[in-house]
Amino acid sequence: MSTATEPVDVHDPPRVAAPGWWNRDGADNIKRNLALIGVLILLLIIGAITRPDVFLDVEQLWKNELVVLSLASSIGVITVGMTFVIISGGIDLSVGAILALASVWCTTVATQSYGPAVMVITALLVGAGAGLVNGVLIAYGRLVAFIATLAMMVSARGLAQNISGSHTQIIKDPFIKSLAADKLLGVPYIVIIFLAVTALGWVLLNRTTFGRRTVAIGGNAEAARLAGINVRLQTVLLYVLSGLCCGIAAIMVVSQTTSGSNTNGDGYELSAIAAAIIGGTLLTGGRGTIVGSLLGVLIFSQITNLFIVNLLPLDLQRVINGGIIVAAVLVQQFRVGSFPFRRRPASASK
Repeated sequence: MSTATEPVDVHDPPRVAAPGWWNRDGADNIKRNLALIGVLILLLIIGAITRPDVFLDVEQLWKNELVVLSLASSIGVITVGMTFVIISGGIDLSVGAILALASVWCTTVATQSYGPAVMVITALLVGAGAGLVNGVLIAYGRLVAFIATLAMMVSARGLAQNISGSHTQIIKDPFIKSLAADKLLGVPYIVIIFLAVTALGWVLLNRTTFGRRTVAIGGNAEAARLAGINVRLQTVLLYVLSGLCCGIAAIMVVSQTTSGSNTNGDGYELSAIAAAIIGGTLLTGGRGTIVGSLLGVLIFSQITNLFIVNLLPLDLQRVINGGIIVAAVLVQQFRVGSFPFRRRPASASK
């Protein structure tokens, strides 16, 4: 007895099962961020082993992590601007010096006499102005970003020293002091500022044409130009954004130290670059995430905190931080997605 069967279309291509989320290109950022979260958890475990009195007590742990976030706040704000610059294929070595210049300029006796609003505006204008100079030299002067920002680093640090006379300028304004001392719902205001800047940076990179143009320039500047993007103007705006972040960070540092000094921000450029790289931002440009940079900043701050609570020397910390930077760059050469989980053929399981 025969049974009817449906005709088979020999021209119908075979159906291929869609890859799992782990093997999709869009999951790379998720995998990288999960790995960074794993590193943070590992650092907490190390802290619990080395200092159980701090990391195993809930109250002490909360206080300690607030310290970590406070340490991360100013560097984190700078890292947001640095992430944009590196994604575009550039680099900014002057962020620490610009922070110092902004902190000194906004804490002079003349500036302080006009109140906190003028102090804040001064810091922002100085930062944005220095970033504008960087951007113009790179975009229109055709200087290599490394050289232009290196020159700004030396010049801004020297100008800060000249303005302050190599002296520490103490602030007296209670509002500026309160940013680091006072809290909202148990969280210091400078941490809230850091999180707000990070959130705005995420929106700017992922939900605006400005962010898409930044990625396009980093991926292929010539193709971006042919597509109608004003590459020079975009480059200038990116360095202005980086300088503006330096101005915000300057106010935060001034609030934490209650002073302006030409030594403020020393080494911040290396920490910001390292945090962005650890977060997955390519040094060659074209790829990067704000969330990854945020996690990179937290990892560096957590490592610094572990050194402090375990009373380890600063020189050893710098050696390890240098090793972390090298390791992060090497890891970028290998994608997690290069080692996907493959299913065994059905015949192999028999």
